[in-house]
Amino acid sequence: MKKANFILTVFLLIGISLLQSCENRYKDLDLSVYQYRDTKDLVKFVYDASLILKKEGIKSIDYFKQNREQYFSKDRYLYIFDMNGVNLFHAGMQQFEGKNLINITDKNGKPIARLILEALDNPNNPHAWVHYSWWQPGKFFPVPKSSCHFKVTTPEGRELYVGGGLNYPQEEKEFIRIIVDDAVQLIKEKGKKAIKEISNPVSEFNFREVRVFIFKDSGETIISPVTNNNSAQINLLECVDETEHKPFVHAIQQLNTKNSVWEVFLAKNRYDRDLRKMILYLRKTKLGNEIVYVGAATQLPKAP
Repeated sequence: MKKANFILTVFLLIGISLLQSCENRYKDLDLSVYQYRDTKDLVKFVYDASLILKKEGIKSIDYFKQNREQYFSKDRYLYIFDMNGVNLFHAGMQQFEGKNLINITDKNGKPIARLILEALDNPNNPHAWVHYSWWQPGKFFPVPKSSCHFKVTTPEGRELYVGGGLNYPQEEKEFIRIIVDDAVQLIKEKGKKAIKEISNPVSEFNFREVRVFIFKDSGETIISPVTNNNSAQINLLECVDETEHKPFVHAIQQLNTKNSVWEVFLAKNRYDRDLRKMILYLRKTKLGNEIVYVGAATQLPKAP
């Protein structure tokens, strides 16, 4: 048995070496949507593992377990689940293996496994990103995390998914594009019933300091970017940044000729209080018979 496992490991290592020598395999991943190297590297890391599982099937789980250290670092680690939520391999938390984690939530109540399954079936989220809080192996406090995933059908016909996450991830523009586009689609499908789901703090539409918000043509908010209810109403069209620029007004003007817009504005960084560039992603749609604007904002990378 040990000899068979050794042969399997050698075979898979050769396969990985061949994979890593062929960057062309990433041509369909469209990594150009990401601004940060860490994000791109994570997608490639998870995708490479998915190729092994897709080619070698269930027997490759033994390889991953025997080479756990290759799939674990202080910044990221790999995991494999079946579609029912049973963990088959976890490089960072071996105690999860064999357990059904379909109902697991983070400290805020975010249903991680269920959000992953939804993301895997969402064509607007091609790398199945999910954002939540989690703890680092060996540490005692939760950290912000963003994970990407790939669905795999093995040669045996089993459907599994492979995932990996970044601790303290940089906020990508792609992250807010996904949730805003998803919110617009949900409004088209469910109308006013979508508002409750979009405003839910444990939904995909809310993570870390990012929140999907909705406002009317008048500037009146339906989902506020700063409060959990609209009893303290603000008019977004009157809001200015640190240079007196009106990002919402300018973005709406551009939406007269575009389906979506990116608008840069300045805000104080909460840690060092210097001015940082923020970016707003905004879409226009209809809620019933009324025009509304759906958006989210995040921080742009700081110049080196």
